[in-house]
Amino acid sequence: MSRNKKIIITAILLAMEIILSRFLSIKTPIVKISLAFIPTILCAIWLGAKWTILLNVLGDIIGATLFPTGPYFVGYTISTAISGLIYGLLLYKKQSDTFTDKQFVLRLILAVVLVTVIVNMGLNTLWVSITAGKAFIVLLGTRFVKELIMVPIHIVVILFIEKLLRKPFDTYIRSNDD
Repeated sequence: MSRNKKIIITAILLAMEIILSRFLSIKTPIVKISLAFIPTILCAIWLGAKWTILLNVLGDIIGATLFPTGPYFVGYTISTAISGLIYGLLLYKKQSDTFTDKQFVLRLILAVVLVTVIVNMGLNTLWVSITAGKAFIVLLGTRFVKELIMVPIHIVVILFIEKLLRKPFDTYIRSNDD
């Protein structure tokens, strides 16, 4: 796939990520429920770690600059970069047959669990604790329940969307007709 196609796909996913994260999400001071993981994981599957990190970092910085919900805190940008790295390393399909459907499901489960534990429950809880001045352990309890509910939702949604978009992506985007 050409670099131009990768830039265009990343730009489209970036716009989707900002809209889903900033406008179509439920936010409380402690928990945020959003579908912004969809563009991130699609970028990871289609383009790999480097493009997913770029997508997530730009999405966080642009979203925080244009549509702030509070003061900018670099910790969240670090968290989103780590999420992009984990998803990109585990889910990238260089060719459409890079791994079987069963391998993809196992990799997706592993990626979602790693991001949930390391980033969402670990780092993001730490950042909320720092920025809100709340006790880490108290926040962790509330966030643990939310993450426990969201893990299977993330997996099912991504499996559905990836399966739905696999053939059009392979036919129109991944083709060598650059």
